[in-house]
Amino acid sequence: MIRRAGTGGSAAGGFGMNDPDLRKTGLAALPRGIWVLGFVSMAMDVSSEMIHALLPVYLVTVLGASTLAVGFIEGIAEATASMVKIVSGTLSDRLGTRKWLAAAGYGLAAITKPVFPLAPSIAWVTAARFVDRIGKGIRGAPRDALAADIAPPRMRGAAFGLRQALDTVGAFLGPFLAIAVMWASGGSYVTVFWVAVVPAFVAVGLMVFGVEDVPTRDGGDPADAANGGAVLGRTFWSVVAVAAIFGLARFSEAFLVLKAAAVGLPAMLVPLVLVVMNVVYAAASYPAGALSDRAGRTTLLLAGLAVLVAADLALAFADGLALAGLGIALWGLHMGLAQGVMTALVADAAPPSRRGTAFGIFNFVTGVAALAASLLAGGLWDAFGAQATFLVGAGFALLTAATTAMLQRTHDRNGETAKQR
Repeated sequence: MIRRAGTGGSAAGGFGMNDPDLRKTGLAALPRGIWVLGFVSMAMDVSSEMIHALLPVYLVTVLGASTLAVGFIEGIAEATASMVKIVSGTLSDRLGTRKWLAAAGYGLAAITKPVFPLAPSIAWVTAARFVDRIGKGIRGAPRDALAADIAPPRMRGAAFGLRQALDTVGAFLGPFLAIAVMWASGGSYVTVFWVAVVPAFVAVGLMVFGVEDVPTRDGGDPADAANGGAVLGRTFWSVVAVAAIFGLARFSEAFLVLKAAAVGLPAMLVPLVLVVMNVVYAAASYPAGALSDRAGRTTLLLAGLAVLVAADLALAFADGLALAGLGIALWGLHMGLAQGVMTALVADAAPPSRRGTAFGIFNFVTGVAALAASLLAGGLWDAFGAQATFLVGAGFALLTAATTAMLQRTHDRNGETAKQR
């Protein structure tokens, strides 16, 4: 694991548009490209979360799906995205370019949005979600690698924190707009799904016209890029190992929605679950990323895991809206503390010309974990109830914390040994 940033590779040096103005500090010092990538993510998340906030309840109450089916749909969708990322990430390293792969992914996601309001059955929704996530997979690793190329090394945590914060603003604006449209339309799910089409195409326009590509300095050796996993190093694989276990603790937020509905939240207000979670998530993301540049990534990650355990316990024992709401807010806080930090750890550990491959591998592994987590969560919920789902999640969070601490101690001992030599 990596305790401090600033030495884990370089930004895309030699490209003037990425050179920070050292006279500026904080948000003002971050490059324009990071801001635009954040707004691209925000617009697409407004679209996706307008649909996602209502989709679990729509599937169960309108189309007659089981909670196990919800878990399967969500898990397979996210796993599909992650499997595609490993291909698109490696391809971006081979080509030495990131932007147009990312733009293609956003475009594919945009053109699938109209399928949701037109879908007559669970099979259609599953297919639409599947193709939408292929688009997410195509764009994910190249976009994250591009952000790492643009970001100054000394502000990498802050850069990923900002991008994640703007992404998450979209994630709570989406459910908020879903509530407003549900109210204005008299509870029409289909109307919400149609409105969600608009911001998806805004995201595509911003990506195409607002982001400049950053060619990798030594990308373009196909054989080397194809074997990128062999040169990524022990630190990178330690990050991946932690992320794999962490993924088992972080099942789909669909189960937060179902928990809130189970303790009495009216259907029209169900999107408030994601509003609350994502407001906290967005508020915490940039401060956590900036703090990780100074205090270290591992410290913030362990704090996020502790908060996740508290969230799971609150949700496991909640029998009313107050405790469930606390658990949902804590879930958002853990995401803010940990999500951007994990991404920054990958950027710190990977060589600049292999960042696409690194993010692809990272997202593939976490996607497989997401599938397993959502299937397990759905199965536990159907067999034993909500409490078992959240208690098992807390157990995986504790296991992740123990693994993180162990790997950090090993890293520190190896560092001390190297100094003595």
